[in-house]
This record gives sequence, structure tokens and C-alpha cells, in this order.
Amino acid sequence: MTPEDIASGMTGAINAARATRREALLPSPMVQNHASFLHATKDGALLCAWFGGSLEGKSDISIYASILPSGAESWGPAQQLSFDAAHSEQNPVLFSAPDGRLVLFHTSQPSGNQDECRIRMAEVHRDPADPTRLTTDEGRYLDLPRGCFIRAPLVLRDDGAWLLPIFRCVQRAGQKWNGSHDVAAVGVSSDDGKSWMLNDLPHSIGCVHMSPILLDGQRQAAFFRRRQADFVYRTDSIDGGRTWSPPQPTDVPNNNSSIAVIRLNDGRIAMICNPVNAAASADRRASLYDELGVDDDRPDADPTGGCIPVWGVPRAPVAVCLSEDGGLSFPLRILIENGPGTCLSNDSTDGRNQEMSYPWLLEDADGGLHISYTYHRRAIKYVHLAPGWASTAQERQA
Repeated sequence: MTPEDIASGMTGAINAARATRREALLPSPMVQNHASFLHATKDGALLCAWFGGSLEGKSDISIYASILPSGAESWGPAQQLSFDAAHSEQNPVLFSAPDGRLVLFHTSQPSGNQDECRIRMAEVHRDPADPTRLTTDEGRYLDLPRGCFIRAPLVLRDDGAWLLPIFRCVQRAGQKWNGSHDVAAVGVSSDDGKSWMLNDLPHSIGCVHMSPILLDGQRQAAFFRRRQADFVYRTDSIDGGRTWSPPQPTDVPNNNSSIAVIRLNDGRIAMICNPVNAAASADRRASLYDELGVDDDRPDADPTGGCIPVWGVPRAPVAVCLSEDGGLSFPLRILIENGPGTCLSNDSTDGRNQEMSYPWLLEDADGGLHISYTYHRRAIKYVHLAPGWASTAQERQA
């Protein structure tokens, strides 16, 4: 599909691709749309948030959201939820606080300088007279160091503390950020988000987009995207998320692009990602922000003591990987969509970008699966798989 073809289909209307699968392209006034996040509300509505603008890293990038009311056949219009004209506002995360508030967290950075990023939180309000309408309050920055970035949802600790998965884009004096010293961390708030402390994860160079899940009791596991574009990595906690083991590789390839992980109703672990890595492709680009056109004479960060990030590995296919052993292995891979996945440019207007990336997933109470992902950087694509999707997919593969 050309960018024009994609744009003409961005109506939000849900179409039946086949009996067990429905699809839509979410409406948006922006030419670039990326990094979607799905969130279910108590009244059965589905919220999708993402960032949109002209080009990732530009100051016109803001957070948008759309609502799919329970039983509706079309997503509502895109609504802007962040308004800082001086910063690129990215990677929205929605959180239902125990006190009933719906809270939006997102990143806020100048240009491509992720090491200067701050995290902002704002309360989201739904209009009682029109629950499809969203607004946000002014919000504020978290009291965490610059360079903190987010992608995955918050979890609650057994003592009620909020745990916010973070990756730290570590500043290097006189050098440009390039991902070479990124590490994992957890932001902890014991006062409902008013104040925060930061706990770094040991031995986590290159591990980002930490995605935690509850296994049982005090046991948790978390999974990581890798700057080295080799494999998804995994860490364990046996004390409710207070401490974590050094991350180790899983059997799922990773292309230095985002993943999402949930525990299904039947106890299995589902990971959605692009299960390919640098060994499968020679495609490379200089950096994530190599086409912003910003004057910056600083050299790229020296990888000494860190890692050498790999950018440009294709971002396709989109697949759900299933584990029956608590996320130690993922032998079953269910294809959601395939394509070239070319991501040597972030431009969404000329057709060069053909990635299908940054997927998200949620499970319904009845076992249906909601999925969203970036489609060629031009749109956010929504897919719903009917209950029984895993067995149906296995039958098609047999």
C-alpha cells in the first residue's frame, strides 16, 4: 500500500478480514503515527494511545488517543492529549490507578536527544455526557533523572507501590546519545505518583522496554528489547519486583524494536514482536534520528563500557509467540502480518518505510485478543482475533 492508500483507509471502521479476524486503521490527522498502547476501561471501552506528528523527534510530535466504545464498529476520532510545542512527546502509557484515576505517562524530549528526556504524567478525563471525548489536565514531570524513557505499563507491588518500567538513556559528556549505554531500571512511587525513586537493574546494558508480568505469588518475570538486535532478554524477581536477576537471552530473536508481553487467562505467556534479528538481515542505518536535519557537531557516544547498537534491521513480521513454561521458551509463533518491514527511513510520506512495529496486545475476558501496531509509520493498525485464536492459528499452520 502507498501512503495515500493507507491514508484513505484511516477511517476507524472495523472490517471483517475473515470470520475470526477483524481489522481497522485508526483515524489520525497526522502523517506519522507510531508507538500505540491499548488500555481497557471498566465500562468495556478500548482506548488506543500513540504519538503523531511529522517525524519522530520533531517538536510537533504529540500524544493522541482514540476510543472504541463497547460494541461499537468504528474507532472514534483522534484526540490530542499532550501540547508541548517545544518537545517531541512520545511513548504513551495508560494506567488505571487504584483510586480510579486514569493516568497518562509519556516521554518528552528535545529533538533526538533521548538522554535529555523527561517523563510526564497527566490525568485523563472522559466526558460524562460523551464518554468518547477525552481531555487531560496540565500534568507535571516526574522527579526522575533526565534520560528516563518508558514504553511498558505500570504494575502494583504487594505493598501498593507503583512500579514504572524504565530504560535510562545515559548521558555521555560532550557526546550524542546513540543507545550505546542504555540500561534498565524501575521507577518506584509509594505515594500514588507524587514522588519517585529509581532502582537500576544490574548487568542490563542494552536491555530496554522492560515488560514485566506476574507469574505467581511474589514471582515476576520481565522481558526486554535489545539495542544489540540479537534476542529478547528475560529477568526474574522472586520478591515482588524489588530486586531482579541479571537479564539472560530467550529463544525469541529481537531486531532492536519494541515488544509487549502479557499473561493469558489460561496461564500461558504471550509476547508480540518482530521475531527477527541482525543475523537475518544486512540492512543498517546510522541511528534512530539520522534524518532529523538538526545541527549537532558532537560525536556519537563512544561505546566503550557499553554496547554497539544496531539500527535498521527490518521490522516485520508481526507475530505472537506463546510460552507454556513461564516465558523460558516460546516454541509457538503465530503470524499476524508479514511484509518487507523496511525501516531505513522514518519518513511516512514517501513509501520508503514499510515497518509493522511496536505492537501491543490485550486479552478479553472471553479470550479474544486485541492487537495494535504501527503500519508503515503512516497509521496505527488494529486487529481483533476471536476467542480460540491460538488453536485456529495452529490448525492453519498444520
